[in-house]
Amino acid sequence: MAKEFAVPFHWRRFKERYRLIGSRCDHCEKCFYPARVICPGCRRGGHMKEIKFSGKGKVHSYTIIRVPPEGFREYIPYIIVIVELEEGAKVLSQIVDCEPKDVKIGMRVTSCFRRIRTENETGLVLYGFKFRSV
Repeated sequence: MAKEFAVPFHWRRFKERYRLIGSRCDHCEKCFYPARVICPGCRRGGHMKEIKFSGKGKVHSYTIIRVPPEGFREYIPYIIVIVELEEGAKVLSQIVDCEPKDVKIGMRVTSCFRRIRTENETGLVLYGFKFRSV
């Protein structure tokens, strides 16, 4: 029975998997996702603080996946994007509710909570954030 609780417990422990939680350096004010303990620019000169991102941003770059890894075949073709959030951090995610022909660099997007995938062995459904067009 402990094994049944191991995976959900592990996924729920990390709030950044469900919410856009990152960090901001109080010295240079750069934002990072995932959260960092030390600012790569300021090193120990800055202090990192937790920040909840707005979830709003724009497509910085994208690719269309037509040959997926195991567990993602039902989604093809799907779009993977790098989103530049309004706060400046960049996030790698999937864009949903959008046809591959309609995605454009600079397109405005917002985060949404969606199913990521279903575990084949246990049937456990894993959720997290994705992005959709505004």
